[in-house]
Amino acid sequence: MESIQAIKQRFGIIGNDAKLNRSIEKAIQVAPTDISILVTGESGVGKESIPKIIHQLSHRKHGKYIAVNCGAIPEGTIDSELFGHEKGAFTGATQTRSGYFEVADGGTIFLDEVGELPLTTQVRLLRVLENGEFIKVGSSKVQKTDVRIVAATNVNMFEAIKKEKFREDLYYRLSTIEINLPALRERKDDIHLLFRKFASDFALKYKMPTVKLADDAVQLLTSYRWNGNIRQLRNVAEQASVLEHNRSISGQTLKNYLPTGAGQNLPAVINDTKSESDFSNEREILYKVLFDMKSDLNDLKKLTMELMKSGNISEVEKDNEGLIQKIYGNNEEETVQDIPVLAIPEHREEVVEPVIETEDKYHFAEEIEEEETLSLHDKELELIKKSLERHSGKRKLAAAELGISERTLYRKIKQYDL
Repeated sequence: MESIQAIKQRFGIIGNDAKLNRSIEKAIQVAPTDISILVTGESGVGKESIPKIIHQLSHRKHGKYIAVNCGAIPEGTIDSELFGHEKGAFTGATQTRSGYFEVADGGTIFLDEVGELPLTTQVRLLRVLENGEFIKVGSSKVQKTDVRIVAATNVNMFEAIKKEKFREDLYYRLSTIEINLPALRERKDDIHLLFRKFASDFALKYKMPTVKLADDAVQLLTSYRWNGNIRQLRNVAEQASVLEHNRSISGQTLKNYLPTGAGQNLPAVINDTKSESDFSNEREILYKVLFDMKSDLNDLKKLTMELMKSGNISEVEKDNEGLIQKIYGNNEEETVQDIPVLAIPEHREEVVEPVIETEDKYHFAEEIEEEETLSLHDKELELIKKSLERHSGKRKLAAAELGISERTLYRKIKQYDL
């Protein structure tokens, strides 16, 4: 078994970081087996080096090695590219074509950006992983293949599984062994080494002296976040090598090649979890506002009716304390006495006013109002359904999201027969 240092020299890997060394060590250990490997890490960290190491150190090293970027192939043709197709299978299929799995029989296939695969293709890939069988597009004949699959992704696979963009069974089938490559910002001691290597390579390529960094430039280089990782560092080294006349680069000069500037390289704190009260679009927010308004209006109607029946403000305030706090908040200074109330006569007598029959010129207004009420009723029903679905039928959480009590929600469920 070759040493880690020998592997680095053979495959041109620069760095002495402990996490990097552990990743290479795992690749060396699993190479002689046929175990499926999933390489994870951010974009630009050099994930493509791991499958090359695994292939060259395995018994398949004399077989074919094919690297496929799954994110670069259109969804409509990816099945044909991977598994092949028969003549006439679709428009433009003028002849039978062998796919990558057929061509790489006995070798290794590297599926880069495997998280971008369509769900239908994931089902086909799962079958290959389980029993080595596949079917060409437009064919009914089952074919066998013997390939080693190494996949890589920069996608958070658990988030993709949660959003149903990636099959959970395929993930566990691919990630029998998972090798994670650290981001460049986690390998601070390796950053200057990599820059010097790139600067030397570009000096040789463009036939010019090698650029060198001043102390403040080295400090800036190692403290920068490098969202693009090694790929971004290589790009900066190439730009500086080509554009700078002075081959000694200061920190001030290096700032011009860092897109976010020196003072904006700290990680931002982003809350990627949604609140339970968040809605997917503005329309649902509007429906919720209307629903809350209708709920408050019903509460006000109830409170007004209590006042009309009793005529005693203090008694009504005492009996409906919770309702008043819900409508007007918890401000103790605001009470029912602060609210203008119509004077209610002590002895109520029915006053029969003469009915004057007049032609209703605006009868259509009632129809419009009825349509709006019906529409609001439907939206209220839709909002309750969505909230219950979002919380898997848990009425307590749904009621909290809708801003009503659990008892009110239960009454609504019975009312709408949900």
